[in-house]
Amino acid sequence: MATELQRPDSMPCHNRQVNSTSTPSPEHLRADDPILDHAEENNAAMAKLTLLPGHAHSSVLSERDPQACCGINLHSENHSDSSDSGNYDAPVGDSLLGDCELSRQIGAQLKLLPMNDQIRELQTIIRDKTASRGDFMFSADRLIRLVVEEGLNQLPYKECMVTTPTGHKYEGVKFEKGNCGVSIMRSGEAMEQGLRDCCRSIRIGKILIQSDEETQRAKVYYAKFPPDIYRRKVLLMYPILSTGNTVIEAVKVLIEHGVQPSVIILLSLFSTPHGAKSIIQEFPEITILTTEVHPVAPTHFGQKYFGTD
Repeated sequence: MATELQRPDSMPCHNRQVNSTSTPSPEHLRADDPILDHAEENNAAMAKLTLLPGHAHSSVLSERDPQACCGINLHSENHSDSSDSGNYDAPVGDSLLGDCELSRQIGAQLKLLPMNDQIRELQTIIRDKTASRGDFMFSADRLIRLVVEEGLNQLPYKECMVTTPTGHKYEGVKFEKGNCGVSIMRSGEAMEQGLRDCCRSIRIGKILIQSDEETQRAKVYYAKFPPDIYRRKVLLMYPILSTGNTVIEAVKVLIEHGVQPSVIILLSLFSTPHGAKSIIQEFPEITILTTEVHPVAPTHFGQKYFGTD
């Protein structure tokens, strides 16, 4: 349980440069920025998938016969990966994953928002290449808000007693202090306003990850966190999980600052099966919250949201 903290005013900047042996992962800061991210194969974790209450199905991939959904053999074909640009081509056998296959391969740390027609419509508009940028941003902001609301619901609360204007006592709950947000630049910054709208006083840090032009390795160029982040629960924001490599590098930086993976909640809008599996395999204690697991991610998200497409 998070403890009550006095939040300092300063947020010191920790500039870091970290060489990674993992495959670079893509993050667009501008249209001409280098990208990183190439998929690598990961063995699946044998665990149970956690569905949030009211969830009718784990994703909108397909309606499968429950007796037939276990036993899909995933294998990759050559494709181009990125989290904010390019296309993610569905690996053979990945396009029809049912609940039990996701349960077998991804694990209990993956949490999905309850699917309904409103969420499905927002997902459709975001994926529609003919959607105007205004409609895209409006739908993205709405979907972000839904994910953020559920992310806050995963944080610790404590019981409290308040007095109503009529003098009655009311037993309620309130946030425990010791939470913060961290956005992975640039696309993660699209989720910051949604978090501030829901939690006005929350502190937000940033991480910048790019590929080195010479070595093509992922590097963390910039990290700015609250100085006591090691004592906080962290809402890590990154809207599109393609291969998961960018998030893996970001979590490594948080660990260097004393943050335990068990207190990190990754807020995402869309995830591929490969991306979710990669992150959970690397950090089994991390929690991933998303609206959909689908082999084809809307990797144009960052470019269209910030108007760089």
